[in-house]
Amino acid sequence: MGEEWRKKYKLEALQAVTKRAAFGNDIDLSDFVTVPSREGELTDEVAKKTLEVGVDLGAKKTGTYFQLDHSVLLSQIASKVKGVEMMPTDEALDKYDWLKNYYWKALSVSQDKYTAVAELRQTKGYFIRSAPNTKVDQPIQACLYIGSEGLLQAPHNIVIAEEGSELNIVTGCTADSRARMVAHIGVSEFYVKKGATLIFTMIHSWSEDAYVRPRTGVIVEEGGTFISNYVLIKPVKDIQSYPTAHLVGKGAKAKFNSIIYASKDSIIDLGNRIYLMAEGTSGESVFKVVSTGTSKVYNRGQVFGQNRGTKGHLDCRGMILCPTSTITAIPELVAEHSETELSHEAAIGRLQEEQLHYLMSRGISPEQAIGVLVKGFLDPGLPGLPERLQEEIRSKLSLLDRRSEGGAKEPC
Repeated sequence: MGEEWRKKYKLEALQAVTKRAAFGNDIDLSDFVTVPSREGELTDEVAKKTLEVGVDLGAKKTGTYFQLDHSVLLSQIASKVKGVEMMPTDEALDKYDWLKNYYWKALSVSQDKYTAVAELRQTKGYFIRSAPNTKVDQPIQACLYIGSEGLLQAPHNIVIAEEGSELNIVTGCTADSRARMVAHIGVSEFYVKKGATLIFTMIHSWSEDAYVRPRTGVIVEEGGTFISNYVLIKPVKDIQSYPTAHLVGKGAKAKFNSIIYASKDSIIDLGNRIYLMAEGTSGESVFKVVSTGTSKVYNRGQVFGQNRGTKGHLDCRGMILCPTSTITAIPELVAEHSETELSHEAAIGRLQEEQLHYLMSRGISPEQAIGVLVKGFLDPGLPGLPERLQEEIRSKLSLLDRRSEGGAKEPC
């Protein structure tokens, strides 16, 4: 790929390498290496690990992208799937000259040090595009996997749902059991064209010493719909993400769903920003979180109503199981037009004692009763997610408060 056209991005990135993010803790990225400690290979152990984040590397129904550290080991679309293409981003930039018009257009390369480093140290990432009026019943699946201790992984993903198409993607991000202290900076750009629908589900299952900084930008055109589902139910050292959606076409829609189980000493700083730029656009963010241990959770949400007939809503629901954990909800509504309707709702509290006592009166142990209530509270019900995967998430949720077969509850 010719690098001449990318010089301006490199220069902008160099000027932003020390720029702290607007939210979240700062990370010293010099603590991480960019060269994998070993050559990655697709083993049975790796395949088993990817199943935890909803990616079946043996499935051949639609398409699969699998990246281990910096190497793309799988990138293929099933022969029966028509109108969808997938390949590593660098290959797509080589193949399509027009793709330069999308590169770093949904978010800024100089947004902060993490976007800057992602440009300077980019390590692959996927390009997925659905042709106009293409509709794929089953999700395309992708997995970004870290297998080397101390590694910095920085993929740049670009997804385009062309006019009238329907595209469903399930992405799982995880790390090998031997890769404990790692850093993941994933840049993702989504483009939803006129009348298209894009459902994007991301499931994270990192190590307890992982630092994660996804950076996401979304542009939705007239009549388009973007739905984001995010699931995190395993401990992580520190994660901060704040995707931004620009609804630039009349009647465009965006919805963000987040399901979080915060445990141990995890620091989780998540939210999203929605710009209702065109007439009749609407946006919604639903955030459900259970906190335990000494975890700290921040939910930030912003909706900007900038045109007539626009509607936006923020909803944060939190359940605290341990007095040593915290949940902070920070909603922000900005009305920039007299004919916009914006609202927010937040409720944070502990388990309902009467519900707990009722279940215990039916012969259910305290630990099992807590599991039942947590499962019900966080029940996914996520649009576009296969029922098999939803059931898998539900089964994990029901066991979260039992850290051993003996039913020992995680200490607060």
